[in-house]
Amino acid sequence: MPNKVVPMRNVPSESRSRDVELDIPVVTISRTVSSMGDLTDDQEFSCDSHTTTRTQDPEASECGSDRSRSGVFTRLAASIVKVNKWLKIIRPSTPEETKDEMIAKIQGPPMPTTPTTPRNPSTSRDNKTSDQATPKKKTKTKHWVIDPAEGFYFWWLMIITLAVFYNMCFVIARSCFHDLQRQNYLVWLTFDYAADIVYVFDMVVRQKTGFFEQGLLVKDKARLRKAYRSSYQFYVDVISILPTDLGYIFFGIHQLELRFNRVLRFSRMFECFERVETRTTYPNLFRISILVFYILIIIHWNACIFYAISRAIGFGSDGWVYPDPAIVPFDTLSRKYVYSLYWSTLTLTTIGETPMPEKDIEYLFQVFDFLVGVLIFATIVGNVGSMISNMNAARSEFQGKMDSIKQYMQFRAVSKTLQKRVIKWFDYLWTNKKSTDEQAILGLLPDTLRAEIAISVHLETLKRVSIFQDCEPGLLIELVLKLRPQVFSPGDYVCRKGDVGKEMYIVKEGKLGVVGDDGITQYAVLGDGAYFGEISILNISGNKTGNRRTANVRSIGYTDLFCLSKDDLLEVLSEYPGAKSVLEEKGRRMLMKDGLVNQQDGEDTAGLDEQAALQRVEEMERRFGKLQTKFSRMMAEYASSQKRLKKRINVLETRLGNGATDSASEEDDIIPLVSSNSLQVRKQ
Repeated sequence: MPNKVVPMRNVPSESRSRDVELDIPVVTISRTVSSMGDLTDDQEFSCDSHTTTRTQDPEASECGSDRSRSGVFTRLAASIVKVNKWLKIIRPSTPEETKDEMIAKIQGPPMPTTPTTPRNPSTSRDNKTSDQATPKKKTKTKHWVIDPAEGFYFWWLMIITLAVFYNMCFVIARSCFHDLQRQNYLVWLTFDYAADIVYVFDMVVRQKTGFFEQGLLVKDKARLRKAYRSSYQFYVDVISILPTDLGYIFFGIHQLELRFNRVLRFSRMFECFERVETRTTYPNLFRISILVFYILIIIHWNACIFYAISRAIGFGSDGWVYPDPAIVPFDTLSRKYVYSLYWSTLTLTTIGETPMPEKDIEYLFQVFDFLVGVLIFATIVGNVGSMISNMNAARSEFQGKMDSIKQYMQFRAVSKTLQKRVIKWFDYLWTNKKSTDEQAILGLLPDTLRAEIAISVHLETLKRVSIFQDCEPGLLIELVLKLRPQVFSPGDYVCRKGDVGKEMYIVKEGKLGVVGDDGITQYAVLGDGAYFGEISILNISGNKTGNRRTANVRSIGYTDLFCLSKDDLLEVLSEYPGAKSVLEEKGRRMLMKDGLVNQQDGEDTAGLDEQAALQRVEEMERRFGKLQTKFSRMMAEYASSQKRLKKRINVLETRLGNGATDSASEEDDIIPLVSSNSLQVRKQ
């Protein structure tokens, strides 16, 4: 009897709203939950092997014998629903990353991942009806392209590096130390073919990895395949994965020399090391670790080759080769490898005496090891020396500056008290990591990234400054890039009363005291995020203070400030005249609030400035008109003189053809004419 599904009918809307459909491979249940899934007497189910559906048809009583099984399925479905709801409740929702307003201004709107096309609302209904009428076409599967800058590619490089490292270490060791291969050859076969699978997947990953062309990631499947298969690395990858293991059938399963081609994938390991070096926060330590890793690999290979040569010559045949394994201390696998590793280390590092060779092959191998040892020693000394110098480069540069200032103070006989203050200031900079030149470090970055880094690092401080609140993104970038950090020692005056204001200051860290003229009375304390001096650098007309400081500000301890000079601000505002008027109006309102601006004087000064500017423009236009008239007159006179000279020259050329005598006489006539014309030109 074919499976029959009885549709749900005569079900109240309240119950139907609580219906739950579960996608279960074996059983699909459409149910009505009533009192925690309990069944009433009049609710029966039509049952089959795949679907259970509720019905009220009296003809469905033939399934009454299966009510107990249906109840079990219903309760199971209810339990699954409860667990699913519970998981949704406790599942932590990923919070959306909120950007600060200042950073959002610089970054602008996010770039859409997929292009969107505008939709015509008038045709949306027609499209909807047509979509309902016509069957939906199958969407093409999206081509998977790997971005080499993303995290997946980085972690895949780690995986393939482990496979390459396994082949570089154990394949060669197992081919030389037969005991290592024969003891657990089944385990080694498992690891071998697992590494081969990783190699095959690596070829797929290479074929799916995009590359950049004109700044855009190429995602075309055909181009990616063609680029990879036409590269040199493709042939190396194919050679490294050739099934040379089939030689086990003829030469035996313990002939590991057949797998030496697996080592050819070492380029992926180098690529992984380069990626890690760019991502790690300790590059010098990582470089030293990689150098030690290379040295250990070379020593390991040399130890394996030494043991293989000893076996080929004969164990214990002379004092240079490995002793006879029949002797008890030298019969274990660990002693064989450790002895060979010890001999290889002594030879390559040239720090100990090794047994004297006795045969030609032994001499040749020893000479080769000595040459490799010299190269390793030179590499160690050179690389470690350069790494140590790089690690201490900042300290050496800072110490050189400090020593030069010390010598200058001693040469100029500066007082001991002032010298101590300078030395303490240098110590504070170095101790608190404030000696780095941020402008030099970030100089390679574009202005947008530099501004974004500056805002993200000093965001809490810059948010308190009203001058940065409503700026345009371009103006905000320019202003942030003009900020210069300064550090003041305890007791240093940042500004004095009556000084002409040329900078504004923002307190990043520390305390500043507003003191009286006596230097003792303290009126206020400025903390982190405070700012002052922004009005004095705007040149607001009508300012009663005349752009002068109105208080004494002194550093209580060591204080970090941001300084924005007046010249830098005016240079930036010259490119943004609208922002300049807005800032001046904002500063004028602040002065009017404190009663420090004379509105009438400001209007008069603005009117006088505008009138003087108009007079200057009119004077420049008048002078420019006179110069233009003179220049046009001179050009007309020059053109007429040139025309006359050309005519005279043409006459001279025609007369030269009649005879030398006539030409000579004509030259005598023309010379005074030319001279007279030249005199007229000079006078003009």
